[in-house]
Amino acid sequence: MPYAMSQSLRIYYESHGAGPVIAFLHGAGGNHAAWWQQTAHFRSRYRVINVDLRGFGRSDSQDEGPDALDFPDDLLAVLDHAGIERATLLGQSIGAVAALRFATAHPTRVEALILAHSLGGMGHPQLTPLVAADRAAAEKVPVLDRLLTREFQQAEPARTFLFQQLGSFNSATMRDLRNVSAPGPALTEVVRLGLRIFLLTGEKDAVLSPATIRVAQKLLPGSVLTVVPGAPHSMYWEAPEPFNRSVHAFLQQIYGAT
Repeated sequence: MPYAMSQSLRIYYESHGAGPVIAFLHGAGGNHAAWWQQTAHFRSRYRVINVDLRGFGRSDSQDEGPDALDFPDDLLAVLDHAGIERATLLGQSIGAVAALRFATAHPTRVEALILAHSLGGMGHPQLTPLVAADRAAAEKVPVLDRLLTREFQQAEPARTFLFQQLGSFNSATMRDLRNVSAPGPALTEVVRLGLRIFLLTGEKDAVLSPATIRVAQKLLPGSVLTVVPGAPHSMYWEAPEPFNRSVHAFLQQIYGAT
């Protein structure tokens, strides 16, 4: 059970497999264990790094609640401790905020970015009002319905219960996170990084609409967008096969056949 030290806090992570590195960064209700269906799929081809951001899973927290602005420091500590020079970062929801902020602070450590169901707080005059409108609409929907489809909840009660229980292992919740909505890097700054960016979302994402992500994709030269039919915000959990297949196709563009 390896821990890296970040600002005097212990940051837990796991390493599985060997090969090109892909680091998975969870959302506000998850932790390293959220990626069980991805780890089993990718560890035969890649080195999979699953990180518990501060306040989540086995990582330490702060009394006043974890500050999202410190998440890039947590990831840097993990990569250094694991001896990893460069990695592809996959951030889901809040995890995409950590991934994008890390990339702008440490671009030489990033091979590519996968932003799943999130724009990572990217700022742009066209995007900011669209994201705000999506967030306002999402707040009118029960939390579980924002993340998983009703059809899945009814057909898979055990996996739905496990999804809900996952958050009980976190010391922090979305309400405890500080600066999670702080302005992120401007889209122009992201473009200047020259990184390959993959945008992945689901047709039924109730948190950030595919329409908003399509606008972002048009503003990001060279970026790739996949919208999976029928998939919700937590596609990695509900629909792991198309999620994994989409991610693998992008990784093959970067690393070739593995």
